Amino acid sequence: MTSRRFFLGTAGLAFLGLQRYTLGEITAGRVIEPFGPLVKDAKGILDLPEGFSYRVLATRGEKMDDGYLVPGQADGMAAFPGPEGKVVLVCNHELGLEMTAMGPFANNLKLPEGFDEALAFDPGEGRANPSLGGTSNLVFDPVAGRKTGHFLSLIGTDRNCAGGPMPWGSWITCEEPADLVEGRGARHGWCFEVKATATPGLQKPVALKALGRFRHEAVALDPRTGILYLTEDRGDGLLYRFIPDTKNDFTKGKLQALAIADKPSADLRNYDPESKWPLPGTPLKATWIDLQDTDAPKDDLRLRGYQAGAARFARGEGIHMVGNSFYICCTDGGPLRRGQIFRLDPSGEAETPDRLELFLQPELSDLLTNGDNLCPGPWGGIVICEDLIDPGFAPAAHVRCVTAEGKIFTLARNSSGQGEFAGGCFSPDGKWFFVNLQSRGLTVAVTGPWEKMG
Repeated sequence: MTSRRFFLGTAGLAFLGLQRYTLGEITAGRVIEPFGPLVKDAKGILDLPEGFSYRVLATRGEKMDDGYLVPGQADGMAAFPGPEGKVVLVCNHELGLEMTAMGPFANNLKLPEGFDEALAFDPGEGRANPSLGGTSNLVFDPVAGRKTGHFLSLIGTDRNCAGGPMPWGSWITCEEPADLVEGRGARHGWCFEVKATATPGLQKPVALKALGRFRHEAVALDPRTGILYLTEDRGDGLLYRFIPDTKNDFTKGKLQALAIADKPSADLRNYDPESKWPLPGTPLKATWIDLQDTDAPKDDLRLRGYQAGAARFARGEGIHMVGNSFYICCTDGGPLRRGQIFRLDPSGEAETPDRLELFLQPELSDLLTNGDNLCPGPWGGIVICEDLIDPGFAPAAHVRCVTAEGKIFTLARNSSGQGEFAGGCFSPDGKWFFVNLQSRGLTVAVTGPWEKMG
């Protein structure tokens, strides 16, 4: 535990007990091992605590039930209740035009004969070189612990990175194109809704253009208000929210960006070690500004928003609602660019500012580095997938956890090293944890003595 320092702020909020600590301030029980230490995996895939086990559900390139191959670059994912007690996983595939060789049509970069072009958002010119990003649906039997179905559910989109589950049984999948201006980039940068169905078949892609066109990452819904919150994976990105005209309908409404009430055009990336702003645990008053021309053909929505007073974040990625708060991962924020996690508490009243705070900012630590996707844990805290930006930061990527009482522990380690974890989520009953090992092209299911968490 040498050179381990962390900033963890709550100011008495939901994760009680979190506070800044350094090597000399770590108290007994602060860093815990509720499941015991990690055990090296003899197969070299996933290191887990003793008593836990994993099963590989999908491998890049294997044939699925519909005849297509499992796409690569598995990223954001969510688990939904399915028919007859099954679980349906909807999984993103972060494939761009430059990655077509890793896609489901790897041996033929033309759409197959008889393919309905209406089922591909971007079938390519003359059906050649189609966009191969999209989603797949995987059906899992939690009793038998095995996959019972797997098929493509969305195709023709570009770099589907993350998204968010909706309570009515849909997944909002988000495009994060490499280029939003040149070439075919102008056709991408949208969000799409995918049903968490167990019935094989591609779904017709309909871009939710009211949600704006930018390098989307993830979304999270506030079910109380119907407001959707969206992150942007750019080093100078914004945090957005969409207020629909009709609750749960994302086709019409108003797109806004977060601003700090007393600091227009605030820079929340905290790159300057001398500025010490924002400080972890210090509440900030957050307001929202309306955005115009949100289809942004020049890829300038974030720039215009910042000029209008919106706050700037360092690569907003995972976002999830836990209790009444949203937790947001900014992958390379902070003075050492090891990442930040912000907490947003909506006030629920139009005239009252929301509350934003820098919740966690790791420094010189192997306990959390470059948090990306996150999800709620069954024990009440959050589970964070690491995506290491600099291989020198840590020897391997991990899945880290923070409990509701502020205890911190490690759930899993990529036994092969640096490849990122993505798409962490739990089955509806909390007995299975699903996660992607992106660079290895694997989706795995983990189970074990979760009851040790109490």
